[in-house]
Formats: sequence, C-alpha cells, structure tokens
Amino acid sequence: MTQTPTPPDAPDCFAVGDRLMALDEALDLLQARLRPVVAVERVPLRGAGGRVLAADGVAAVSHPGADTAAMDGYAVRHADLSATGPVTLPVTGRVAAGHPLDRALDPGTAVRIFTGGVMPEGADTVIMQEDVTDTGGGRVTLPAGVPAGRHMRGAASDFRAGTTVLTAGRRLRPPDIALAASAGLSHLPVFERVRVSVFSTGDEVVEPGTPLPPGGLYDGNRYGVMALADGLGAAVTDLGRLPDDRDAIRGALDAAADDHDLLITSGGVSVGGEDHVRDAVSALGDLHFWRLALKPGKPAALGTIRDTVFLGLPGNPVSALVTFLLIARPVIRRLGGCAASRPRRYPLPAGFAFETGGTRREFLRGWVEDTADGPVVRLYRSQDSAMISAMGAAGGLVDVPAGTRRIEPGQSVDYLPLNEVLA
Repeated sequence: MTQTPTPPDAPDCFAVGDRLMALDEALDLLQARLRPVVAVERVPLRGAGGRVLAADGVAAVSHPGADTAAMDGYAVRHADLSATGPVTLPVTGRVAAGHPLDRALDPGTAVRIFTGGVMPEGADTVIMQEDVTDTGGGRVTLPAGVPAGRHMRGAASDFRAGTTVLTAGRRLRPPDIALAASAGLSHLPVFERVRVSVFSTGDEVVEPGTPLPPGGLYDGNRYGVMALADGLGAAVTDLGRLPDDRDAIRGALDAAADDHDLLITSGGVSVGGEDHVRDAVSALGDLHFWRLALKPGKPAALGTIRDTVFLGLPGNPVSALVTFLLIARPVIRRLGGCAASRPRRYPLPAGFAFETGGTRREFLRGWVEDTADGPVVRLYRSQDSAMISAMGAAGGLVDVPAGTRRIEPGQSVDYLPLNEVLA
C-alpha cells in the first residue's frame, strides 16, 4: 500500500518577514505549513518498532478472547460457595493456559486452574491456591465469603475486536508492538522513513581521525546532527564536508534534493557577505532567515529546493544541537507523519542562582540531583554555546521564559529532560 507524498504547502512556505518570532509561534507555523511527504508501506511487526503509524490500528480480536483465570487456584461456580462457612468440593479436572477443559463445570465441583487458563463453562470465580486446603482424596476445602467473579478476567476486559488500539501518528514503541500482536495484527501501515541528508562546509572543518591543522576544528556538528536524526528514525545520508566552491555546493545540493526530503547543514549560512550555501539554495529554490527569540541560537535558515526542505542550523556546537532539538526535530516529525506534540516539561526547584539577559527565551544546560529535600535542578558552570562538553553531560534543559531577569535558588523552573526530545 502506498500513498502519494505531499510537498510543503507552497514553494515559498517559509516566508515570514524580518520580525522576531517566539519559539511557540515558529513551531505553530512549521506545523501549519508542512505536510507529511513520505509514502506509506505495510511492514511486519518485527520491523515496525520506531516507525510512525500511518493509520489507526484496529483490533482483529478481543483480549482476552475468553474468561480467564487471573491467579493460580481453583475455578468454581459461586453458587456452590457459602457466605457463612467453608465448603468442601471434589476436584474433577485441570486447566492450564492453552489447554481448556473440554466440558462444562459440573455443579458442586471444582477444577484446578492456572493463570491464563480459560474458565470452564459455568465457572465464574477463582479461589487462590493459598486460600484452599487440600483435604486429600481429590477434594479441597474452600473458604467462606468469597465474592463472585474473584480473580477472573472477563472476556474482552482489555479491548474488544473492532476497537482502535493504536492511533495514527504515533511513533511505535515496544509496548505498541506487543499490543498490536495481542490484537491479532501481523503487519502495520507505517510512513516510510524521512530521507535526511546532512553536510558541512568550511575550510576549518576537519574529518575526525585525520590530523588537525592549526585553526582546524573536528566536525562534531555534522556527526551530532546525524546521530540525532538517526534517533528520530530518519534515513540519513552523510554528504560529508562540501568544498568551499560555489559550483560544487550548488551541484551537490541540486543532486541531493532529487532523492531527499530534508537537507541539513550547520554553520556557513549567513545573512550577509559571501556565502556559497545561501547563494546555492537561493538559486535553486527559496531561502529565508527566521529571527527566533531564542538562546542559544541564531537566525535559522529555512527554505526549499523544489519539494525538498532545507534547514541551516547555527555553527556553535551547543546552538546547533539545541536548535536541532527545538526546530529540526519538529520538522522531521512533521515530514514523517508524526502527530503534533510538544515535549513535556517538569516543574522542579532550582538548585542555582542565575541572571539572564531577559529578552529571549533561554535554554540552559543542567541536570537533576537528588537531595535530602528532594530533586533539584543544577546548572553547568559554563553556558557558553561553544562548550560542547556541558551539552554532552547534560541530562536536560532549563526552559527560561523571555523577560526573566533572575532565577533564585528554590524558585520553580521548567525542566525539559533530553530523553523527551531525543525520540
């Protein structure tokens, strides 16, 4: 089964003018102006983990399919029990999971039953084996006052055949796969992976593992961006470092746009001056700079080359990774058919004092520490956007609203765990 991909709404869908934009407004615009661009395929459950569900998953069977025992014990008719005293009954059969009794339960009898075993016809109550006394001779004594239906799972008590058990747009996790299998689904319709191409430019950028010349920098951004895109389930192509040559860059981007849904670079896309990447994207399509009221982060370059989206991230390592998490992640999720969602933030007391610029929304690198008074958020000493070590060690980001001048110890702050945005 396939579905025709849908390009962005308009060739110039990123035109927003030169105004300063709040992050939430930018995310709303991305959600409104982008559409899923990938086709749909049916895959077996074994290959569905991490993929984005393209249509609701509807149960083919009910679960459980029959009344079953929730505990090891003895299945009986509640009418055979007493509210005032123990009752002794003969044991006339045995039921294990997958091996149901081939007859109805006779009145005045009990059967041994194990967890998951199908309740015999007529049985409506299970008494735990710990509450039963074996009196010998194939008979057991059952306690008084057991409620009807005790320790029995009713048929379809989890879900019924024909009900939606998985909603379209969710990225499938291991529990989702288990649920689909339990619902009798062997294959699921999923969106194909978003095809992402990542490249870098700049004469100072050097491939890791090669000698580092004076003034050179190893290409951490490209590898970090590729790893982030991998984690989002994208099909990532590494274009490497493109030579600082106008024709070479234009040719590489022109070719990559033919078979990719998204092109990403970090650094090298500037508003003014000579810039081969900017010129190439502008010549092949459209390019705009979104002035985001965001720190760390600079204007994000967004554009299109034919039906392919282009995204230029800032060059500083922390700025590049934070901007990826806040901007590129929603772009990939939207292009790949994920349902709209915002990462959850958790209010926690600050274990630090910090003065901010106040004019932009700021994301500080930190972690959660357990103390005698409960968890608090700590900050790394350096919040410099060039210091990648703090980002590598961080457990999350402190989301500081624009207009905040100072954070005092004990003040409640919004903490965004990185595991909320790394998938």
